[in-house]
Amino acid sequence: MKSSKSISQYSSRVKTIIGIVLMLFSLACNMQPKDDFTKEKAQHTITEAWSTTYPRILETIQTPTFRDTTVVIKDTADFRNNINKAISQLSEDGGGTIKVSPGRYHVKGSIFLASNIRLYLENGVELWFSPHPSDYLPVVKSRWEGTFLMNYSPLIYALDAENIAITGKGLINGQAEKKWHEWKQKQDEDKKLLRQMGNDKIPLEERVFGEGHYLRPSTIEFINCKNILLEDFSVKGSPFWTIHPVLSENVTIRSLNIGAGTTNDDGIDPESCKNVLIENCIIHTHDDCVAIKAGRDQDGWPYPPTESVIVRNSTFNTEVGSGFCIGSEMSAGVRNVFVENCELIGSGKHAFQFKSNPDRGGFIKNVFIRNIDVGTVKYGFEFTTDYKGWRGNEYFTKYQDFYFQDIRIEEATDKSIVVKGRPEEPIRKVYFENCFIDQSPQSEVVSEASQILFENTKINTNILPTNN
Repeated sequence: MKSSKSISQYSSRVKTIIGIVLMLFSLACNMQPKDDFTKEKAQHTITEAWSTTYPRILETIQTPTFRDTTVVIKDTADFRNNINKAISQLSEDGGGTIKVSPGRYHVKGSIFLASNIRLYLENGVELWFSPHPSDYLPVVKSRWEGTFLMNYSPLIYALDAENIAITGKGLINGQAEKKWHEWKQKQDEDKKLLRQMGNDKIPLEERVFGEGHYLRPSTIEFINCKNILLEDFSVKGSPFWTIHPVLSENVTIRSLNIGAGTTNDDGIDPESCKNVLIENCIIHTHDDCVAIKAGRDQDGWPYPPTESVIVRNSTFNTEVGSGFCIGSEMSAGVRNVFVENCELIGSGKHAFQFKSNPDRGGFIKNVFIRNIDVGTVKYGFEFTTDYKGWRGNEYFTKYQDFYFQDIRIEEATDKSIVVKGRPEEPIRKVYFENCFIDQSPQSEVVSEASQILFENTKINTNILPTNN
């Protein structure tokens, strides 16, 4: 017969074991995604987002105001130096408007915006930027495909500025077809070198490109700026990405007409930005029309995510890119993105694409897209987690909470809906409602994903089952 002490010790051990088992069971339950993503919960999330978060973002975004002082630029002799001197002097005096009178101006190098300056391009103004790379030296701090470096200066550039604007009905022509387009075939070694520098955390001052290298500059790039307005003008012939705000806040991009460059000519790429409004734009590019970005691989991780972005009432036309995409440079994360009332025409590759790979890490979440009309594309919707450029790391991106409503695609010639996650990090919570792909040779493909819901969503004549 056991002593009372032995019974007490035995009982204590049993209680301890039971406690451990219960704790492990609880942890296991919490680690597994609960399959409680229902139509009702999705619609509640959608209602809250559009009725609360969306107007809150709009209220936060305010366009800059400027002093009632105007300097008129007419002289075409040494235009570039004259306008930069005028911008610098007016900024020092408290700011105002630099107004360029109608005419064609050959701009031999970059225009540098400064705080409290509005560059106003009157109707009839044409700024033809030099096609000679040497005119864009010395190098400046820039970001090339998500990695910081010292590179050829963007055509119009600002660093650490507040209250800046480019407005008016004028034209900005980057003339990419004259020279820059040749660099696409020459950039691979520089691209690999820059990637490795980002991976190895080489200091910025040692990442010097420029003369002897082949990484093309953006047309308009603002870094670490606040209170930006880009409105009404036309821009075409971009050497690389066209409109590229980086680490910037309170950005309004409105009523632009963006024409094609030659290659990698993304229309608008807000990167590591907060509170961005893109509206009433016409964008015709070879590459992506609007691409939300947030840094690349290790070089992007120290910086803030891109968040609170609204894209609306715009027309997209891409030759080989996406109408709207997030990534592939998105390592710091992207969240709270709203897209509505847009049209994609032409024959682009993707209507919607969300792209990353296991070098990136980060997340894409809280994306709300509604009321979109699409013509003929190769892919309707694509979520990919192994986008090109993967170097073999295991930093898996979290994809969660995507909501698509009232979208019609006339034809997806290759694939209709592709949602492909990874075993290590499945894609979660994707909701399609009233989404129709009129013609496609392939139905939906869903793998390594959970909580994918279809509500009144049709491919060809087939209504998709609710749960997938």
